[in-house]
Amino acid sequence: MTDLFDHAMRQHMKNEAPLAARMRPRTLDEFVGQEHIVGEGKLLRRAILADRLFSSIILWGPPGTGKTTLATVIANQTKSHFETLSAVLDGKARLRVVIHDALERRKLYRQKTILFIDEVHRWNKAQQDALLPHVENGTVTLIGATTENPYFEVIGALVSRSRVFQLRHLTEAQTGQIIDRALADAERGYGGRRVELDPEARSHFINISGGDARNALNALELAVESTSPNADGIIRIDLDIAQESIQRRAVLYDKDGDAHYDTISAFIKSVRGSDPDAALYWLAKMLYAGEDPRFILRRLLILAGEDIGLADPMGLVVANAAAQAFTFVGLPEGIYAIVEATLYLATAPKSNTAGAYFKAIQRIEQEGVGEVPDHLKDASRDAKALGHGQDYAYPHAHAGHFTPQQYLPKDLLGTYFYTPSGEGHEAQIRARLERWREAQRKALGITRREDVPDLPQEKIDEIKRKRGSG
Repeated sequence: MTDLFDHAMRQHMKNEAPLAARMRPRTLDEFVGQEHIVGEGKLLRRAILADRLFSSIILWGPPGTGKTTLATVIANQTKSHFETLSAVLDGKARLRVVIHDALERRKLYRQKTILFIDEVHRWNKAQQDALLPHVENGTVTLIGATTENPYFEVIGALVSRSRVFQLRHLTEAQTGQIIDRALADAERGYGGRRVELDPEARSHFINISGGDARNALNALELAVESTSPNADGIIRIDLDIAQESIQRRAVLYDKDGDAHYDTISAFIKSVRGSDPDAALYWLAKMLYAGEDPRFILRRLLILAGEDIGLADPMGLVVANAAAQAFTFVGLPEGIYAIVEATLYLATAPKSNTAGAYFKAIQRIEQEGVGEVPDHLKDASRDAKALGHGQDYAYPHAHAGHFTPQQYLPKDLLGTYFYTPSGEGHEAQIRARLERWREAQRKALGITRREDVPDLPQEKIDEIKRKRGSG
């Protein structure tokens, strides 16, 4: 009788489960996304289908990308016993019970045990250490799921005994596929009800969910369950309902359209133009609309080199630190790192002298590559026979760690690609470099000075395209 009531209760809970839980894929064929690890022919897919999970694995990725779902698929596919622990709710006591049962199962039935630990990074070092020997000796095959970088949050010994698979945010097309499937599935979704989702509302769910399938399905469920059918019995979800369901207003921002390119252009030009207020406004628009923060950080890294350079060498350091910090922290707190980098770069002195590189590229394209002077060549191979490396003056052996000598090919002596600006730190570089260059001109008898003029932006863009750099 108890079993009958338990079964009825489980069935009731299954029917009443959230849409995201009901729509969880049961097989790899239903699984959406992560083709780089479970696509056709991939190692993990082959191992799952053959029920030969070759070693413990750690699934690392943002929320809603399919970590728990993939573990569920493995559970449905395998003949091994499948156990689940939550690092939030379960500790060493529960682990001891699981390990004891796994040993008995192996001894009595020769059946392997796969142990899935959700949020494994939440276990402290002592708890992870308690798991280690049982993973090492094969008592259990571990599937760990984590939203945090396992190389920092999981003990090294566990990571070294596991294969780490990194899951990525779902694409817009994949999120849309999941929404459409929920609307069409009569058994687990809303296929048995007359639900019409306006294209604008669908796009809003996709954009705001940010590649998180659970967010998208939760928003869809709230919209459907809170909307009454009209006179024709149709539950119509328009943009207003979608915005209300996900508690965010839609912003005109198509990631593949003009709004995307125009907004990032306005953001970069505001930072370059030293207007922190405008930069914050365009940054807020992009993040609010669901732009990938990593895209913004990449653009800030480029700007730090292209538009600030040596006027403030810390610009690139701050931008890079922000990119790393966001990788560790993620959203929402990772926004602080992006904001700090934006404000720092917007208020830093500006210089575009790093573009001197393209002057050198243009000269090579026009004249070819000059010969390396003999005294600069590698002396470890041809010093005796050809005199390579002879007469090279070691700068650190001289006062001020500088001595004038030839570094450019002979035909380019007196050619200056780099002209420091007078902004910020670069003003000090300018004064120092002029002293060195004057000493070099005197020592080498250089009578001419050629400051290579700046290239127009169109020419720089042409060189970039030609060399495949964007």
